[in-house]
Amino acid sequence: MNYSHFGSKFTQPNGITQLMEDLGNAKNSNNPNLVMLGGGNPASVPQVNTAFINELNHLVKNNKIAQIMGLYDGPTGNDEFRAALANQLTQEYAWNLTASNIALGNGSQANFFILFNLFAGKMADGSHKKVLFPLAPEYVGYADQGLTDDMFVAIKPEIEILNTPNGSKRFKYVIDFDAVKAVLANDNSISALCVSRPTNPTGNVITDDEVHQLDLLAKQYNIPLIIDNAYGDPFPGCIYTDANLIWNSNIILCMSLSKLGLPGLRTGIVVANNEIIKAISRVNGAMVLSPNSFGPSLVTRLIKDNKLLPLCKNTILPFYKNKAQVAVSLFDEIFADLPVYLHKVEGAFFMWLWFKDLKITSEQLYQKLKKQDVYIIPGHNFFIGIEDSWEHKHQCVRINYATDEATLKKGLEAIKTLIM
Repeated sequence: MNYSHFGSKFTQPNGITQLMEDLGNAKNSNNPNLVMLGGGNPASVPQVNTAFINELNHLVKNNKIAQIMGLYDGPTGNDEFRAALANQLTQEYAWNLTASNIALGNGSQANFFILFNLFAGKMADGSHKKVLFPLAPEYVGYADQGLTDDMFVAIKPEIEILNTPNGSKRFKYVIDFDAVKAVLANDNSISALCVSRPTNPTGNVITDDEVHQLDLLAKQYNIPLIIDNAYGDPFPGCIYTDANLIWNSNIILCMSLSKLGLPGLRTGIVVANNEIIKAISRVNGAMVLSPNSFGPSLVTRLIKDNKLLPLCKNTILPFYKNKAQVAVSLFDEIFADLPVYLHKVEGAFFMWLWFKDLKITSEQLYQKLKKQDVYIIPGHNFFIGIEDSWEHKHQCVRINYATDEATLKKGLEAIKTLIM
């Protein structure tokens, strides 16, 4: 088939498609021995599921389902939800938002496609702009979002080996601000900064000071700072360290309903200044007419009745924090005598393992595990814009620990067997 440049670019194999194909195969598999540790799917939290089912029943009882399924929202998304969320964020953080500061999309992936291509790629004056990731590794789903090639630049992290009371092997990625400043000073093609917080894949939560420094740099160079907050506060609130949510008119804050437990309803949220929201609305109108309204409709009453944030704080956060503690304990038990390091778990629901002396690449490890029906994600896919020759990017893997303890233990033991 003779595809266009667009067709050739977006039909080639890539990391995010590999991940989703693995998830699809696992979902449709009848194999009772399959160990799925690779996707980003949230866990099924019974109390949360009950809350959503109650809201669904309320919508049915009050004859709102026909309206949800049978009528379009505007291209910016459901007005009632946007107004409720703006009010909630204003109350919680004193941001003075209105619905005009919020746009919805069919999942965060769709929103990032719009944002990245709004700010980077081929520009009207013929120049070529790029998005800078100040801390690699970053979310694998960013890698293939650009309509043009060479749209992303990334900075290698500083790797801090952490001292722990019990001698457990931990490390943490830290932003190399000297390198970030050098790129911004010497490369006038940078048109946006982007960072996830908590970071997918590592569970890293960059500090308030790091966010503040990025914000100042973005303002200095008159470019936006995009913060992917899909796992963060106020919902689902999967942060296990001290961190404050920050927004201003130069920050584009991206949120999601997926990690609340609604990944199938595909609802991404953008909080930004009015100009950016209008731009997203026009692109939505051209691409999809109107974003999906089911997810927003299901959550609106929970927001209005001030039930969503307590649900996150009292149910979702403790649930995943306990999962994190179990995962860390299993890691320390299984890899105690091996040169394997765990990134400090500060948020989200991922383990990021670094095999310092791995004799095969993480991709080869992934393929060997896959033959045993154990699914992880090889780490090199997350080092977007980092040269392939850097050994470290081929020594790491991402594991989702939102599963049950027995499944996680079985997967970690399978990894141990292959690397010994």
